[in-house]
Order: sequence, then C-alpha cells, then structure tokens
Amino acid sequence: MRMPRSHKIKMRNDGSVLLMVVFIIALLSSIVMGMLQMNMEETQVVQNQVRAAEATATAEAGLNDTLYQIRTDPLWTTGFTNKAFNGGSYTVAVTGTLPNRTVTSTGTAANSFVSRVAADVTIGSAIPHIIRIDEFRVNE
Repeated sequence: MRMPRSHKIKMRNDGSVLLMVVFIIALLSSIVMGMLQMNMEETQVVQNQVRAAEATATAEAGLNDTLYQIRTDPLWTTGFTNKAFNGGSYTVAVTGTLPNRTVTSTGTAANSFVSRVAADVTIGSAIPHIIRIDEFRVNE
C-alpha cells in the first residue's frame, strides 16, 4: 500500500549534520597540521646535514693546507689558527715527531657548525716528501 504524495515524511535534523561537518573539518585540520610539522622537521634535518657537511669540508681544507706545508717542509709544525676559508675558518694543530705526525683540523663553517678531522701521517724522506695517511678520523 502506497502513501499518498501529500503525506511527506519529516526528518528531524537537530544539527547533527553540522556537528559531523565540524568534526570532520577538525580531523582533517589535525592531519594537515601533523603533516606540515613533519615536513618542517625533515627540512631542518636536511639543513643540519648540509651545515655539518660544510663544517667537515672546512676541516678537510685545513688538513689539506697542512699536508701541503708539511710536503714542502717536513719540520713544519706551526699549524693554523682561525685561517679564513669559504666564509668560515679552520684551526690546525700538528703534533708528533718525524717521520710520524698527527694533524688535527677543526673547521667552523659560516653557519657556526663545527667539525673535526684528524689524520695520522707518515712523511717520506725523499724530496718532494711523500705523505701517507695511515689513519683518518672524523668527529672523534
């Protein structure tokens, strides 16, 4: 039996749809905010890795500069103090007695990140002096 068209069924809607919409918007907002936070944290991690790599490259430049000095004069142990390099600087200390030396270079990048490299080297007696790196350490 069919109901006549004149009888419409009234649905009561006491704001439950509005409440559901507000709940869904709040849920989606929370998800978006969480994703943005994760994205910002990952960006910071990448920036820190780049800055640390710059500091390590600066420290390695100090090591290379020192090896050049030792290659021309194996008695050279002066080292460097805050020698400018690529917006940052490096400080190098040379210790030990011939033919073995330890070279420790601390690099500070332009962004104030610091890295240290150290190398135990053996210096040959023939001119030009051949330098062999026996051990290389980074940030120890």
